[in-house]
Amino acid sequence: MTALPKISIVTPSYNQGKYLEKTILSVIEQGYPNLEYIIIDGGSTDESVEIIRKYEQHLAYWVSEPDRGQSHGINKGFERATGEIFGWLNSDDWYHPGALKTVGETFAANPDAGAVVGAGDMVYEETGNIVLIEAFPVTIESLCRSVLGQYFMQPSCFFTKMAWAQAGPLDESLHLAMDTDLWLSIATKYRFATISQNLSTTLVHPCAKTTARAAESYADGLLVIDRRGGHGEAREQLVTLIRELLESRAAIAQLHADLHVTHERLVSSESEIARLNTELIELNNEKIKLKELFQQVFSDNQRILSSASWKITFPLRKILDFLASKR
Repeated sequence: MTALPKISIVTPSYNQGKYLEKTILSVIEQGYPNLEYIIIDGGSTDESVEIIRKYEQHLAYWVSEPDRGQSHGINKGFERATGEIFGWLNSDDWYHPGALKTVGETFAANPDAGAVVGAGDMVYEETGNIVLIEAFPVTIESLCRSVLGQYFMQPSCFFTKMAWAQAGPLDESLHLAMDTDLWLSIATKYRFATISQNLSTTLVHPCAKTTARAAESYADGLLVIDRRGGHGEAREQLVTLIRELLESRAAIAQLHADLHVTHERLVSSESEIARLNTELIELNNEKIKLKELFQQVFSDNQRILSSASWKITFPLRKILDFLASKR
């Protein structure tokens, strides 16, 4: 292997025109002197082909035709690759400046390594939040643990052509955990060199497979671990998931019970409010009746005071009032 080995990068893509140009530019702007870049498009119907044509002078090969999925597209790309180091970059991810130079130098300094993995960012498109995922020492055990909780940055992982020849190609029946399957296969035969440099960014967005089909991704990962001999680790993680599910069900059941009690209280409160409202209406009706009665009495009184008999008997009433006061 030369001081700066030839690196072959494959980008599989399908209808990712929204992100593809940024991915392409992150590769060709690396300025790496010994780069082979291949794009395998699965027959996109959006603007992807126009974007690829825009940069085809920088590509060793590209094609746009129907395929059997992402794993098949990556395999097709590596079939044409002639580099000493392989890596694939999905069409919604991108490399950081200087990433390939760091990778080439790391392989040159670690000739016994079958793979190199670095850190990477996870950028959440909807919120803009950025989470740094640091690389961890890679073993069969740590890879098994990475399926749940400990992220492994796929775009920050590169491997030798020899490792690919012995551990690849990708299992085309896997569409979500094919990378985990490959890492486990490489780890049984080669050492992973781990570096701290941040090499790439993975974009987390609603249309990303690992986001839209997260549950299937976890399930496939556990099945891959079991298939690769990690039965104990797969069982342990499955037990953890089931325990969390059961605890969640218990919490949900308690929440339903609390909601039922709250609902009963609300119904009781509504009944009490209805009763008070009825009483208020009745009181208001009584008030209206009293007002009408007062108005009637006042009207009658006014009529009496203005009558002729009332005026004629006025002196007599005065005498009676005087006599009453002398008693």
